[in-house]
Amino acid sequence: MRILRILAVVGCLGVVAPVASYAQGQTAARDEYVPISELPQDEQLPAAPMVVAAYAFVWVAFVGYVFTLVGRTKKLEADLKALERETR
Repeated sequence: MRILRILAVVGCLGVVAPVASYAQGQTAARDEYVPISELPQDEQLPAAPMVVAAYAFVWVAFVGYVFTLVGRTKKLEADLKALERETR
């Protein structure tokens, strides 16, 4: 269980850190509206990598949650079997 938590935190940092560092490197302080087509290519941020990262994060979190549920269910079944043996 602890390993899954550690992996979840590391996974979050692996997704959030690159996005945050990219955002800090951008000079987004503009005084007026500039259409994206007029921005230099190095300042345009395509949405596809962020969408893929978000979906990947959600799927990894979902799979991790399912694994924790499976582990809890196995432990609960073992506890129930032990309780049945004690009550006989």
